[in-house]
Amino acid sequence: MILNISSAEFVCSNTDYKKCPQNSYPEYAFIGRSNVGKSSLINMITNSKGLAKTSASPGKTQLINHFIMNKETKTPWYLVDLPGYGYAKVSKSKVAKWQQFIQDYLTKRKTLINIFLLIDCRHEPQKIDLDFMDWLGENGLPFTIIFTKSDKLSKTRLDQSIERYMLRLIQTWEDLPPYFVTSAEDRVGKELILHSITLTNQLVYGVS
Repeated sequence: MILNISSAEFVCSNTDYKKCPQNSYPEYAFIGRSNVGKSSLINMITNSKGLAKTSASPGKTQLINHFIMNKETKTPWYLVDLPGYGYAKVSKSKVAKWQQFIQDYLTKRKTLINIFLLIDCRHEPQKIDLDFMDWLGENGLPFTIIFTKSDKLSKTRLDQSIERYMLRLIQTWEDLPPYFVTSAEDRVGKELILHSITLTNQLVYGVS
């Protein structure tokens, strides 16, 4: 079972799902509100300091970015870094453009296996995140919540924050989505995420 990433390489960036890589490797997309810590998390789980570009300014990622993982193995896969939604220092027209090509990618990309939705654990449940989850559910898109920045809260406050989120979700969801708790700073959650991806890839490729 491959729980480590032996190689991670940038492949391409674009705004059209039709121009994404044409092979059939499974894809796992990472998305969340601007400034949720997505780039830091991606760099942590891929053992890379600069695979995904981090920035103090929200809205740094503006394209669909494909990175190939473990391409020399029998089970290569793509990590897909998607633009954040929500606040960003760009025009409304550009935000609308982002939303359209992100929706096209998420709903039309046949090799997309799972969506990792990043949530900052420090905040109360946000309408924009809840609405996005509802949209994913309405479109039948599988997703996993990743609570980020767990190092910023005590164990008690972290548990309380996650419980608030689950109580909020259970009001509208019959089955709660799976979730992981992570910290890029403390390197927490990496093995759980990679274990999930590895198990899924084994099913996709029919290997054990």
